[in-house]
Amino acid sequence: MPRCDGATTRPRWEENDVRLLLRYMIIVLALMLAVALVPGIVVEEGNAWFAAAVMALILALINTFVRPVLAFLSCGCIVATAGLFLLVINALTLWLSSQIAQGVFGVGFVVEGFWPAFWGSLVVSIVTLVLTGLTAEDGD
Repeated sequence: MPRCDGATTRPRWEENDVRLLLRYMIIVLALMLAVALVPGIVVEEGNAWFAAAVMALILALINTFVRPVLAFLSCGCIVATAGLFLLVINALTLWLSSQIAQGVFGVGFVVEGFWPAFWGSLVVSIVTLVLTGLTAEDGD
């Protein structure tokens, strides 16, 4: 936005900032849907939206830093199963995020084992895919 001296200033919210916030809100919503649909994924007493918001941040960090390492280390299994082993990795990242949320941050977002993590990660992946696709612009 131009100023009277000819310099420009950065707008308060860049387009990328808004997209990042929207993607974060979609993940929070997907996690809440997983809580509602998957037995074995529960939010202990307290504010469920807060727990999902913290969990979404942890999950984003795990998916950014840990998931690529897991995928690299298990690339043989991924190839041998035609990519289906990625579902196992998704389940492990959801479970690990839940453990960190409980143990480090004291947030009661509980994933009670592998199968709830598997089905929960499937719900989160599908909801995120659909809602991100619905909110994407033509150039994205």
